[in-house]
Amino acid sequence: MRRQSLLALGGAVALTIPWIVSWLSGVAHGFSTVATVAISGLSVLGASFLLAWGAETAEKDVPRAFAIAILAVLAVAPEYAVDALYAWNAGAYAGTERGIEAGNLAVANMTGANRILIGIGWAGVALFTVFRNGSDEDAAVVNRPGFLADAVALDRDIGLEIVFLFLATLWAFVVPFNGIDILDMVVLVGLYVAYIAVVLKGDMEAEEAHVGVPAYLQTFSKPLRALTVITLFAYSGGMIFTAVEPFAHGLEQLGQNVGIPSFFMIQWIAPLASESPELIVVVYLVNKARSTAGFNALISSKLNQWTLLIGTLVVVYSIALGQYGALPFDQKQSGEIWLTAAQSFFAISLLINFEISVREAIVLLVLFLTQVLSEFLLIRGVLELPINDYQLLLVFAGIYVVLGTALFVSRRRALGGILRDSAGTVNEAFFGSDDRPKGAD
Repeated sequence: MRRQSLLALGGAVALTIPWIVSWLSGVAHGFSTVATVAISGLSVLGASFLLAWGAETAEKDVPRAFAIAILAVLAVAPEYAVDALYAWNAGAYAGTERGIEAGNLAVANMTGANRILIGIGWAGVALFTVFRNGSDEDAAVVNRPGFLADAVALDRDIGLEIVFLFLATLWAFVVPFNGIDILDMVVLVGLYVAYIAVVLKGDMEAEEAHVGVPAYLQTFSKPLRALTVITLFAYSGGMIFTAVEPFAHGLEQLGQNVGIPSFFMIQWIAPLASESPELIVVVYLVNKARSTAGFNALISSKLNQWTLLIGTLVVVYSIALGQYGALPFDQKQSGEIWLTAAQSFFAISLLINFEISVREAIVLLVLFLTQVLSEFLLIRGVLELPINDYQLLLVFAGIYVVLGTALFVSRRRALGGILRDSAGTVNEAFFGSDDRPKGAD
């Protein structure tokens, strides 16, 4: 096991070496677009594996939910970096055409990333989990008779994350009315801080058996193990932070070379590139039959993007502006935020019974792809509709809200149960007591 684990670690690090050497030496600036995408992309791949191994190793010493939360923050760090850049430019060039465009791009990039995480991440991983189960049993897959009736069962412990995400989603519906301001920061960042506080006060879960690199690293003494985990997190986080922006911009340039509009590239292609480390990590976990950990990582990532990412944009904008100011954006971006909140609302309604079926995953994926494709064709003038692109966003937002509301009503007992369970968890974490009957519905 030792030799195989060291070879795997060496292989992952080796994928990052060409990028780090070229970046530190400055040679990377002279690369062609294709070379930049290839070398930085390999670095992201290697760093993703190092991140996953670090998080799994850390589960021996900290609550699993906290380890996954740290993993999620590091995995989406590139998204923070790209969005912060646009928010900074919006403040630095406030009042000019460039500043207005940067503010819109900050929102577009953020909403695109969030919708990709659910539309491709949640749906795609659910389908991948069921698909791979055909050749290798996964305890998380529930086989049921009927057309596309198989489902992925989720760990009931993620109820807390779902409830905090639900609260952040409800708040997101009011964000467009005043721009992203200090109140949004207080509420959204406050929700995430409260979530982390509850997780840290939670009990250690029963240790789960690991294999491969994490199993080897967990044999280290506690001090050495902690140092190893910190090193893996720091190194892979550094790789992702430096490599994903050129990777994303390289993909943008390649897209523009074939005629894809710049704004569309920034909303969709750049976030897709910056989300790639996380998706790679989750696929890795699912492929090890750790579907529950994979979904936990996706939900935790959605939570921190939907709270920290939105809430901190006003801070970056205000610093660049030189005074406090709410991050402004146009009507189109208001529609993007409402659509993103509506998609999140619907996706949460799918999970409150702690499973997602193949049918539900397909609906989630099809709605996402249909909206993106329709908007692209409308912008390009290929598709003619009696409504503009802003109104199209509201139509899809309405579809998500109607579907989500219908599911919440039909699953109201599950909703009540998850809210009571989470309230009990919060009460126990902060006040040391929980009189709620376990498993209460």
